[in-house]
Amino acid sequence: MIQVDDVRKKFGDQEVLKGVTFEVKKGSISTLIGRSGAGKSILLRHMIGLDEPDKGHIVIDGKDIVGMKTPELNKIRRRFGVLFQDGALFDSMSVSENVAFPLREHRGLPENEIQDVVMQKLDVVGLRRHTQKYPSEISGGMRKRVGLARALALDPDIVFFDEPTSGLDPITRGAIYRLIENTHVDGKITYFLVSHDISGVMAISDEIMMIHDGRIVACGTPDSFRTSSDQVVQQFLMGSPDGPISID
Repeated sequence: MIQVDDVRKKFGDQEVLKGVTFEVKKGSISTLIGRSGAGKSILLRHMIGLDEPDKGHIVIDGKDIVGMKTPELNKIRRRFGVLFQDGALFDSMSVSENVAFPLREHRGLPENEIQDVVMQKLDVVGLRRHTQKYPSEISGGMRKRVGLARALALDPDIVFFDEPTSGLDPITRGAIYRLIENTHVDGKITYFLVSHDISGVMAISDEIMMIHDGRIVACGTPDSFRTSSDQVVQQFLMGSPDGPISID
């Protein structure tokens, strides 16, 4: 579903992405892990077409989005759902209005049909009873769930997750991962997560890629990561500050 081929990006003299290459299988839950500052979120912005690489290709279901003109790129983006790190909800809109927003923008459905879809998606994330609340009136975990309902509103082919459990307590993190897994139960949607929460993603991912110093240094199943002899991988899994990874 997604092919990232030799993607490179510099900001001034700093080369952030140094030839990133990997593939994401259709219908999988795939996760990009790495330390803070490793280039995960920068790469995600390239994959959803918000930034363009200096070199390389990003192919979504057979179409290279690098250099693509805005109208065609917007058509591709309508196949995406995105759960941003902070939920990115509109503070002035209720829970139901936030979920309805992409439907009103892109589908042109009658209002009764929009409300049917909104209720269905809020049912999926367990928030049907909170439709009229505003983001300031609900918890961080609930805001993430609203964000997921909105990401699923257009029945996308791909959902991108940017640090979906950041800032949450361990119990709420577990609930979010369970929700991600449950909403993927039929395997029709491709999920791509960016995270440094290794314990959570190991439990739900089909494949994991690790980025370090602007390059993919490991790629494989969770089991292959657990048994990897690579020092950088093991250091990340163990949370050890010793070894080749600096702590600046």
